Amino acid sequence: MKYPMIQQALKFFIFLLLFFQMGFVSAQGGVYVDDQGVMRWESSKEEIKGFGVNYTTPFAHAYRSAIKLGINPLEAIDQDVYHFARLGFDLYRVHVWDTEISDTLGNLIFNEHLNAFDYLLKKLSERNINYVITPIAYWGNGWPEPDELTPGFAAKYGKDACLTNPDAIKAQENYLYQFLNHVNPYTGIAYKDDPRLIAVEVSNEPHHREAPEKVTDFVRLMVNSIRKTGYKKPIFYNISHSVHLVNDYFKGGIQGGTFQWYPTGLGYQRELSGNILPNADNYLIPFDKDIKKYKGAKLVYEFDAADVGRSYIYPAMARSFREAGIQIATHFAYDPMFLAYANTEYNTHYMNLAYAPQKALSLMISSEVFHQIPMYKDYGAYPDNTTFDGFTVNYEQDLALLNIDNKFYYTNNNTATPVNESALEHIAGYGNSALITYEGTGAYFLDKLENGVWRLEVMPDAQIVSNPYGRNSLQKEVAVIQWNQRSMKINLKDIGNNFNIIPLNKDNHYKTEVNDGNFMITPGVYLLTKSGINSNWDAQSTFGNIKLYEFHAPENSVRKTYVVHEKVETAIAGEPLTINAQIVSPEPIVQAQVSVAGGFRGRAIDMQWKHGFTYEAIIPGEQINPGVLSYYIIVKSKDKTITFPAEKEGLPSQWDFYNRETYNVNIRSKEQPVYLFHAQEDRNYLSATRWLNNSRLIPLDALNESEFQVNVEELFRVDPENLNAPAIYDYTIKNYLNKKIGNYKKQLINKTKLILKARSLNEKPVLLQIALITKDGAAYGKTIEIGAEMQEYEILLKDLQKVNTVTMPRPYPTFLPYYFVNNNNNKDIDLQEIEGLQFSIGPGISQQKRSEKHGVSLVSLMLK
Repeated sequence: MKYPMIQQALKFFIFLLLFFQMGFVSAQGGVYVDDQGVMRWESSKEEIKGFGVNYTTPFAHAYRSAIKLGINPLEAIDQDVYHFARLGFDLYRVHVWDTEISDTLGNLIFNEHLNAFDYLLKKLSERNINYVITPIAYWGNGWPEPDELTPGFAAKYGKDACLTNPDAIKAQENYLYQFLNHVNPYTGIAYKDDPRLIAVEVSNEPHHREAPEKVTDFVRLMVNSIRKTGYKKPIFYNISHSVHLVNDYFKGGIQGGTFQWYPTGLGYQRELSGNILPNADNYLIPFDKDIKKYKGAKLVYEFDAADVGRSYIYPAMARSFREAGIQIATHFAYDPMFLAYANTEYNTHYMNLAYAPQKALSLMISSEVFHQIPMYKDYGAYPDNTTFDGFTVNYEQDLALLNIDNKFYYTNNNTATPVNESALEHIAGYGNSALITYEGTGAYFLDKLENGVWRLEVMPDAQIVSNPYGRNSLQKEVAVIQWNQRSMKINLKDIGNNFNIIPLNKDNHYKTEVNDGNFMITPGVYLLTKSGINSNWDAQSTFGNIKLYEFHAPENSVRKTYVVHEKVETAIAGEPLTINAQIVSPEPIVQAQVSVAGGFRGRAIDMQWKHGFTYEAIIPGEQINPGVLSYYIIVKSKDKTITFPAEKEGLPSQWDFYNRETYNVNIRSKEQPVYLFHAQEDRNYLSATRWLNNSRLIPLDALNESEFQVNVEELFRVDPENLNAPAIYDYTIKNYLNKKIGNYKKQLINKTKLILKARSLNEKPVLLQIALITKDGAAYGKTIEIGAEMQEYEILLKDLQKVNTVTMPRPYPTFLPYYFVNNNNNKDIDLQEIEGLQFSIGPGISQQKRSEKHGVSLVSLMLK
């Protein structure tokens, strides 16, 4: 061009135009780590704070599933990113599937996956959401399916060789250089210059096993490749794997370390029961002094309370992160809305605003934890830290709550009074509160636009209909969505008892009338205006990082009748038995009944609708007799009657109703013993310190009786992820008791002893500690010697003493504390509060015998 000054000015003008169009107005750009190990914005010097999710639609199983289901991945991204904004997230992270966008030499391949990723980054930018990118995953692209043939270097070399093979290392250097230089066609900006990019994490969970100096050399090569692009922001490396190498990682030139946390382990295959707060009490980093020596920053790239369907836990984890000096964190992993009905991507996790509304609201509150409370502030230990700086976590109520001047967020029914209603600007919740009463099962949001004018968003009803954490398939629904007209009441002084409601979202023509704050509502977005106020707000108006009309939700997916009923295992003779079920039907339910089986007439009991999809019936105590109580649940609509659990049309009384499957409850007298462990029944529900290949269930001579053999070759095993870990000689298995004895706890008060049936293995005695764990995480136990002959051992409850609680399931990463310490030392055991049982081999064993083989066969444990 003839006039270079004009050329430069034109380029600058185009850049500015893109900059503002892309929503970069609030992006602060430069990032540095100060001499205290804190990431700060260069422009304002403010501490960087951030919270959000991992999300994978551009890659692997999620992308393939979208195509299989006929979903446009880019449209799916639009929907999910809106929900990120709706939940207040301002951070995103993903490990990029390098295997899909590179060749074996590390050359970047622009294809549908990289295009979708570029589009995602653009949409995040428009919502003022920052990101941390991990360019290398080392994974194949299959999970949970078989890997496809992919062109990348990781597919050729595999993770281990990628860390050691010179050609693989060279390919990664090339890939990182090209990746950071890649210009996003949707923004016109290279990744290295993107003002929304806070930091780069080199790779995902590298698992180094090499000599320290070789690890340092590897890290330095990766860092240099990134720096060669001109990228100036922090570079992070995973230091929660092979933590004994933490100093060697920093010697490679990184500015910070990344961490993950799974306080309930991974892969239980069903929902865990019991109080998880002790597991989330403390994120203790034993090598933190090494990080501080290098003035390193800390971020969490993944976390979840896996296999937990409750909503109270995440803000407690966020608090523990902040206490540990963690600046930013991203949950793993948010299910794309189109895929959340099946939860096929990572079945040990489950997160989506539409399908898991209470859990999503809990993340919304956790984001506030990261933005409201300071790093390193100590809130004490559980159970004394459940209320902190406007936040509350409550296991018994399954409640997470934020209650500060301008925000009132909650995940379940509660009676909390807003601390300053006149200052409130944002309300988000599920169920009923002092401000909103709602009978549906979706989340809702109420945001103040100006005095007397609010935006209401109501999500459709959601119901989990099968185990989300088990073996899943695109052909299996784990949750369904139903659009219903529900009643709502808003008790908010700013809009009074009479206000106008106008629908805002596309194709929403619903009209409703308000009577003393009460009205009927359907899913959608609405403008609420106090009577007498004229508002200029309309559907196209912008509020924060959303347009008022925006609304995304799944379509109605209920095509058959579901009864979700978790029966109790044991009930007490003579005591009323409450039967609860969630019943979802495509047709209005005319009647739901509990019908007691066995030929007795007049024993069908109507179930009463309580709220949402929940129905309840109470079987009178006089019908609860010792033995086995068998019953059906019968659901009647206008034209159809369906009997459960057979899920068969018709009534059990009909001659050709051939499937007589029933729900069965053992009815026991108050005087009978209570089983806390029965090997044959409980084997598949146990957690263990680590699973042993030689553990097995062996049938015994007595009918329905087996022994669970546990033979421990090594009480202590060196952890390759933490070579410097202190030696703890212990092997523990845990049984979860809530479902087993939940209906029986009131009757435990008169029990006086434990009866254990067991024998030792290896032709020698074994010391075994038996401990009962209460809901506050305290353990009360006794160590006894078990002989080689099968027999019963009696332990008086008055002889139980406070013992160590092994944190179970075992958390990840492995450097986290092995034991949970409950400081309420003066409290005696309350049998009505027991939730767990742990068997431990290790306590009491002398140092000379720790290296020997120790084994036990467990048959049963009962309270008598």
